[in-house]
Amino acid sequence: MIPNDKELKLISIYLYVCKQYETELKYVCQRYSNNSQPKFSDQEIMTIYLFATDQQRYFSIKEIHTFAREYLHSWFPELPSYQQFGDKINKLCGVFQHISLRLLEGFLSEDCDLGISLTDSFPIVTCKGRNRKGRVAPELTDKGYCSTQNMYYYGMKLHALAFKRKGHIPFPEQLLCTSASVNDLDAFKQAWGDTIANRTVFGDKIYLDKNYFDIRHESDNLTMLTPIKLVKGESEEIRKREKAYRDLCSASVSSVRQPIESFFNWLNEKTSIQRASKVRSAKGLLLHNFGIITAAFIHLIF
Repeated sequence: MIPNDKELKLISIYLYVCKQYETELKYVCQRYSNNSQPKFSDQEIMTIYLFATDQQRYFSIKEIHTFAREYLHSWFPELPSYQQFGDKINKLCGVFQHISLRLLEGFLSEDCDLGISLTDSFPIVTCKGRNRKGRVAPELTDKGYCSTQNMYYYGMKLHALAFKRKGHIPFPEQLLCTSASVNDLDAFKQAWGDTIANRTVFGDKIYLDKNYFDIRHESDNLTMLTPIKLVKGESEEIRKREKAYRDLCSASVSSVRQPIESFFNWLNEKTSIQRASKVRSAKGLLLHNFGIITAAFIHLIF
């Protein structure tokens, strides 16, 4: 048994999942076999995962299954064994990716400033250490370095493009997962460089590419503001003369973009998304990323 307030949240999550499933999710995970209508449905397993992750802060499949068996059996009497549960939920990794995007599109906060965006990336670690070699999901992961945490790691990066909100953490417009070695600027150009316009974006120094953004400013009114980088070969006299201006400009940009770091901190505190060391497959890693993101935003909605 679970408390009445949590029962209401369980019902709300189930109804939302069912609505999304009937409108579009069923086409993402459509089955072409004799088991196209299993006793234990996709909607039920997604509800259990999202509820246990959001309300109980269980992030491993074993913990989620154990909780469902002990406390949700009256709600889901056809709950399968742990092995079957794990197989089923891993196969739905693409569905969670789809529903996470729909959550971002469908519940845009009214206080978002649509003319100002913040961008940054966050490491998702399968193993860390300068001399360590990752063996999990090699098709998705590789070696990277996080300068903020001074950490070498194997894994992925979560990139965010988020709308600025006054007095609150920014609301992500789009999220993107790449392997750890992908440069943040390259990821921005490929994913969003040609799709956003009439926007001022605040990023850190890695997003500095004056030639590219000068062209984009002329064609689409897209401006990228970053802290000022030192110019190689510049004379000491010029550096001293420009120091006050550059420090003030860099501090201003950094203060505006700081909330994107708060967003990643909130996401990690809520879901422990950075720790993916227990993941053992590519599907498991995608589920870890997008399932957890979906649960985090389900929490905000319900």
